[in-house]
Amino acid sequence: MELVVDAKIDRLDEVLDFIDSFLEESGCNMKALNQINIAAEEIFVNIAHYSGSEKARITITESDGTVSITFADTGTPYDPLSRPDPDVTLSAEERGIGGLGIFLTKKIMDSVSYERKDGYNIFTMCKRMKS
Repeated sequence: MELVVDAKIDRLDEVLDFIDSFLEESGCNMKALNQINIAAEEIFVNIAHYSGSEKARITITESDGTVSITFADTGTPYDPLSRPDPDVTLSAEERGIGGLGIFLTKKIMDSVSYERKDGYNIFTMCKRMKS
């Protein structure tokens, strides 16, 4: 399934509803659904706030109990996985701004990947639906 929306924060609910509908139809358990929603919100909000892209394309598939969600945009090239993880042992004041959302996404998803292809940022995240 695929959804193309304006890359604007006010479209977040539509994106999450699209993902939730697929997950519920696919028999995803509540724990995995909640974790996927947290990660999807983080990725879409970053696209909406920072990419400069007018549109975002969200594609979702399922195979052998694992869901794969891909976010694609034509914004500024940026690999969020290339940034070092924040030092979560430091206080918020010492740690600096940014990086916690992608850090959390990497921790709660089973796998994440990024590529720049044909003018698109392509971020893919996968999760077993019965974790």
